[in-house]
Amino acid sequence: MSLKQKLKNNELTIGSWIMLGNPMSVEVMALAGFEWLVVDIEHTSIDMETTQILISTIQANNMQALVRVSKNEEVVIKKVLDMGADGIIVPMVSSKEDAIRAVNYAKYPPIGKRGVGLYRAQKYGTKFEEYKKWVDEELVIIAQIEHIDAVNNIDDILKVDGIDGTIIGPYDLSGSMGYPGEFEREDVKEAVQKVLERCKENNVPSGFHVVDTEPEKLNLKIEQGCTFLAYGIDYFFMRDAAMAGMSNITRK
Repeated sequence: MSLKQKLKNNELTIGSWIMLGNPMSVEVMALAGFEWLVVDIEHTSIDMETTQILISTIQANNMQALVRVSKNEEVVIKKVLDMGADGIIVPMVSSKEDAIRAVNYAKYPPIGKRGVGLYRAQKYGTKFEEYKKWVDEELVIIAQIEHIDAVNNIDDILKVDGIDGTIIGPYDLSGSMGYPGEFEREDVKEAVQKVLERCKENNVPSGFHVVDTEPEKLNLKIEQGCTFLAYGIDYFFMRDAAMAGMSNITRK
């Protein structure tokens, strides 16, 4: 079943985050059984050429490739989709207008305003009609909810046709409230809970990026009703395993 269909059915789907710009990182992550991986080009040094290589590697390992774009901007969205990404995560969607803009940049007319180019996604010009149908039926657009303005405007954002789900960015959300990284504050937890409740009421998949590698934290989000879950970051898994191993070595 495709990611798009799972989102439509509001079924649990778990992926992870790629911030190391190396295909081997993708191959190692594929061994864990993730359904999708996100190439992050907002907070990394991953360039466009490397992005395309990572997209291809993710798909070659039977996962769907999403890209967290650098911003809600026409050219970057068009480029990563023409590279063949299965979907995008759009940062800082804080209003209905932001959500509409993201859909416009990702979808072809008459639904959106995306310009037509013939590149990898369209099989280099040989399969444009098939790709156009795929965009309508399978392309995934996720709105990242990571500002208190988005929380306040969540009902309007969720009503925008073409938004397939949301994912909460906890660091920026808490930062927009003046407390970056302080997830346990009551007002931050209340903001998160409001988004989860509104998503449930509107039957829109709610997502969360659980950056820590402790599975208990991911299980908590599943219990809270999140169905689109990003678990960890590639280098967090490597970092935490290395640090845990070193801390348990007996030195004489």
